[in-house]
Amino acid sequence: MGSVPAVYAITVQEPGGPDVLEWTERPDPTPGAGEVLIDVAATAVNRADLLQRQGHYPPPPGSSEIIGLECSGRIAQLGPGTQSSGFQVGDEVCALLSGGGYAERVAVPAAQVLPVPPGFSLVDAGGLAEIANTVWSNLVGVAHLQPGEIVLINGGSGGVGTHAIQVARALGARVATTAGSPERLERCRELGADIVIDYHDDVPTLLREATAGHGADVILDNMGASQLRANVDMLAADGRLVVIGMQGGARAEIDIGALLRKRGTLAATTLRYRPADGPAGKAAVVAATRQGLWPLIADGKVKPVVHATIGLDKAADAHRLVEAGGVVGKVLLVPPGRD
Repeated sequence: MGSVPAVYAITVQEPGGPDVLEWTERPDPTPGAGEVLIDVAATAVNRADLLQRQGHYPPPPGSSEIIGLECSGRIAQLGPGTQSSGFQVGDEVCALLSGGGYAERVAVPAAQVLPVPPGFSLVDAGGLAEIANTVWSNLVGVAHLQPGEIVLINGGSGGVGTHAIQVARALGARVATTAGSPERLERCRELGADIVIDYHDDVPTLLREATAGHGADVILDNMGASQLRANVDMLAADGRLVVIGMQGGARAEIDIGALLRKRGTLAATTLRYRPADGPAGKAAVVAATRQGLWPLIADGKVKPVVHATIGLDKAADAHRLVEAGGVVGKVLLVPPGRD
């Protein structure tokens, strides 16, 4: 690449299976105004990464086309206008990204950067920013989860689920969750779930039995279409259903009458396509997460759940692992020489 400084990153030449992920040289990024440059210590595999690799989830306009929605690492350079951000070169941080995490270096707005909290190693923090901001912004910011309420977390053994169980428990909620095997259900119970249900069973009936007919005050759902009818059925009066994923499809019919009778609220949110700034922007989400969630982490009430750590140059193996199912927590990716 001549005299142009370069780093290695995972690139995708055309959509497809895990084998399209290539470990190649790329121009070294430089931080723009309001950005910092991070030497990546770790990133993580999210379901959105699989969709982007398949060509179904393009990055927002102007964002890096490199996959990766989060990272941890050390600040290598401060861009213009970041001297008052509170960060210094060498700080250990984690960051919420719109793209670019599967690389040795990434430039990110300083407002989307968080200090690595006590209780997390620098590598473990590579899988923290996406789930922390997703869970806090939805359970607290959207659903306004209150102590004593019943929250159902669909898919409790995944990255978001294992984190959401701990956060909801720390907030004083009674936690119900679903998973697909006795082993994963037991892990959910160990993390703090009070009610565990195999999602192959009749979840609405079993939840009503476990809650004396009450149902769930809040439901955090990553499935979308396939679970919409059941989720509305399980809502308690004045319940809030928050959809954060479409693993079960994007289109479904809803019984508006059932939702009206329960005075229910249906919300759907995503982090990646939020603007950087503004009242609903990523900067505001990150600031709220730092203020509310970081003290719970410091107190040891929320801990990392890591399924495996794999070399970033072997990202295809990590994608196969996640696609195969059975992962509990996060799969982390570490650049060669930094593990």
